[in-house]
Amino acid sequence: MQTAIETQVKKVILAPMEGVADALMRQLLTSLNQYDFCVTEFVRVVDSLVPKHVFRKICPEIATNCYTESGTKLRMQLLGQEPNWMAENAVRALALGSHGIDVNFGCPAKTVNKSKGGAILLNEPEKIYQILSSIRNAIGAEYTLSAKIRLGFNDASKLDEIVSAIESAKVNQLTIHARTKQDGYRPPAYWHFIGEIANKYTLEIFANGEIWSLQDAKTCIKQSQTANLMLGRGALALPNLANVIKFNQVPMPWTELAALLKRYSALELQGDKSFYFSSRLKQWLRYLRLQYPQAQALFDAIKLLKNKTEILQQIDVFTHQ
Repeated sequence: MQTAIETQVKKVILAPMEGVADALMRQLLTSLNQYDFCVTEFVRVVDSLVPKHVFRKICPEIATNCYTESGTKLRMQLLGQEPNWMAENAVRALALGSHGIDVNFGCPAKTVNKSKGGAILLNEPEKIYQILSSIRNAIGAEYTLSAKIRLGFNDASKLDEIVSAIESAKVNQLTIHARTKQDGYRPPAYWHFIGEIANKYTLEIFANGEIWSLQDAKTCIKQSQTANLMLGRGALALPNLANVIKFNQVPMPWTELAALLKRYSALELQGDKSFYFSSRLKQWLRYLRLQYPQAQALFDAIKLLKNKTEILQQIDVFTHQ
């Protein structure tokens, strides 16, 4: 077991990136890194109890007691706006094996926000409190309850009120994506806003946004005043980023990454989503090319290809470069 670098980081968790961090990606990234836990893509809650097969689709690791193959704990994430149904579905998620419950108040997608879910609720701290307190009352004190937010919807003027509401609902952990909904994913991340409120509250705070390297992590920790981090797109661009940050591991060289791409391709083609293989590989390469020039060259070589055999041949070519 490796030991985290002193005075640097306490916990590192993998973000619930919708449409990206699925079970296969979680499997790969947790096999390379010592993440403290992962959060799944969100389960959409409207006005009913979500069928168990939907939970299993989003979290196939239910079959292994909500652990990845490498033994990393998984926490299911819920997204919705109706307190009672959110609470009912939290109870169901725990019954299926989830290691705690996470609630999404950060999704910036227009379709989600139009239906009163995700980041739109940052305009209503009282509603956030009602949702979280209903969940807490339903699941009891023994389970971990966490939430993910942004700095606000249009600006960060309500951040203190939002965090106060969340703590009042007896939430254990809070991840703050250091941008507003209006900021989207445009750089920079405004970690200093987290720092302004981090020491006011007793709940455990995680900082998220624009962490692409060890230096970014150090700067984030300093500005956000928390040693807990959630990694999102940076973990896709540099697959061993969590261990780079936690243990000062050397960034994965291209030769290892090329082998990882071959492993990923083999697993993707075995799965029930194999018809998406071409688009999903290209999606990942768009992130990898931010760190690896070879990934850009591979992306250029396959961007017009659809045939899996031709794509695998190109991966073989670039593996030996």
